[in-house]
Amino acid sequence: RKLGVVDATWKPPVMLLLVVGLFIVFAARSAGYDVQPLADRFVSPAEASDEITPENVAALEEKWRYRTGAIGPFKSTPILEGDTLYTCAPANIIIALDAETGAERWTYDPQVEVIEELPFSKNCRGVTYFRAPEGYGGECPERIITATTDARLLAVNARTGGLCSDFGDDGTVDLLPGMGEVKSGFYFVTSPATIARGRAIVGGWVMDNIEVNEPSGVVRAFDVLTGEFAWAWDMGRPGNNRQPAEGESYTSGTPNVWSFTSFDEALGLIYVPTGNATPDYFGAHRLPETEPYSSSIVALDVEDGSVRWHFQTVHHDIWDYDVPARPHLTDIRQEDGSIVPAVIVPTKRAELFVLDRRTGEPLYDVEERPVPQEPAEGDWLSPTQPFAVGLPNFRTPDIREEDMWGITPWDHLWCRIDFNRLRYEGHFTPPTVEGSLIHPGAAGGFNWGGVAVHDELQLVVANPMIMPTRVRLVPREEMPEAHMQPQLGTPYGVDWFFFLSPIFTPCLEPPWGRLAVVDLQTQKVLWNRPIGSLNLGVELPMGLPQIAGTQVTDTGVIFHAATVDGVARAIDLLSGETLWQSDLPGASDATPMLYDTPVSNRQRFVVQVPSGGMFSAGAADEEGGYVIAYGLP
Repeated sequence: RKLGVVDATWKPPVMLLLVVGLFIVFAARSAGYDVQPLADRFVSPAEASDEITPENVAALEEKWRYRTGAIGPFKSTPILEGDTLYTCAPANIIIALDAETGAERWTYDPQVEVIEELPFSKNCRGVTYFRAPEGYGGECPERIITATTDARLLAVNARTGGLCSDFGDDGTVDLLPGMGEVKSGFYFVTSPATIARGRAIVGGWVMDNIEVNEPSGVVRAFDVLTGEFAWAWDMGRPGNNRQPAEGESYTSGTPNVWSFTSFDEALGLIYVPTGNATPDYFGAHRLPETEPYSSSIVALDVEDGSVRWHFQTVHHDIWDYDVPARPHLTDIRQEDGSIVPAVIVPTKRAELFVLDRRTGEPLYDVEERPVPQEPAEGDWLSPTQPFAVGLPNFRTPDIREEDMWGITPWDHLWCRIDFNRLRYEGHFTPPTVEGSLIHPGAAGGFNWGGVAVHDELQLVVANPMIMPTRVRLVPREEMPEAHMQPQLGTPYGVDWFFFLSPIFTPCLEPPWGRLAVVDLQTQKVLWNRPIGSLNLGVELPMGLPQIAGTQVTDTGVIFHAATVDGVARAIDLLSGETLWQSDLPGASDATPMLYDTPVSNRQRFVVQVPSGGMFSAGAADEEGGYVIAYGLP
């Protein structure tokens, strides 16, 4: 187990046997406890969708499939309103489908300006539906709201697919005014607007690691009927929620809100997850006004955008540990029987922070713990970081040399050597000029798929990815001219990628993707298992990378389709057993959905698969991505 003690006479068949043995061991590493008492918590509401159950889910069959005609990432989750499913294909193409049959009703193509070398310029994670109040006399009483990757907010008639001319300028609100100089490809909106009290609230994604003072991370609200500006939260202008005056702009380089936001109607609060100020891996230049809000969950007053409370998950984040997922709202039963409104905050660190959503106070213990110091010259670090010790995390223990992995002895040896070259002192090892290992990496832990929650059983379904990254800061004078991530305005560029061998296999032993269930009442892991398999004639449960989320039925079935093996699965919530699976045309990069058909009243499970996505099978197909619906016979 020491570096160098590697028998060069090992043969590939022997290595394969060892790898298979490892898979069996990993498959057996699942912690759990007696699940029988949980069954007593089921008190299904009368209106719940309860057709698909653990007992009958094995009979699921495909009911229909639709092809989008669009190539590229297909990350949206459809929504149901009335008898229509609404989703968005790459480049913000809105699609309306008959919820019973999957037949196309209409499409609307906003003709987004796509930057081919930037995959993010095609991202669309969903659309939002709005019905006008009774008595509204405009042309679009029902409308679909979407924000585009070329910085527009659109309102489209939900019944016809035409633009709503009474919204903004003939159906469009330009999101660039007030943003100052915005270079091509530096500002996108990739996640759907949240509709709250007649307002559409949007954040934005900015280019990573190119330069300081990139476009503002401002969050804005617009009237959902007229498109008129309502308010802005610009953390660099505390107390000023208005549009900038002529010749001025929102504060540049502030942490942005690129993921989903949530709304609590009773409290009047919008919950926004923030990233960090650009660039990601050096922070000495960041504004003191913005530091408390980076990598945080922030509760904004829906009426004026003012901050009610905020909670930071990483202090002075130089690891790209954005809060990436929708803040999940649920109600938690306390031991005394009282109900506390909570918000669950999944992080790239693979931690789950659970807060009282009225105040931001943690509901489970959070400790400030010492972390590694000595950052790159010119930067600084917080001496401590917050750890959610009241709930389990999914980081895995600190990495050791013996945790290195390879398909052959040669790439295994390479990974061991590279591990020993890198600085690694556990979680929060800072980026350095010598090169550092960051675990979890910039993709998580959790990412934008977030978590699912069975509210009645108080169970959280978690599907973290475990994939470290190798990060090296490059002094400015040593940088190649065309370096892709120059971090201009700082002393260093950054060279980072996943911790892979020269043949692009992970250096850390599997599993790289897990599915687990956490009981909020006991604060224990109910079960924890690898998710995703390698099929070499026999299915090897490796645990594969994943990024999108899961859904869970009232009856206790988890639906998952986000692993890179391209398989949709139904899994028992209480035991972790796979109850059903179906091969997909490629790997889904979207969180699936569940709905009841409006006419036949049958439950459907819907998954989307891209054409030409990162993990799609084969070349891009001109027929485009897939929307596939499954149901019982």
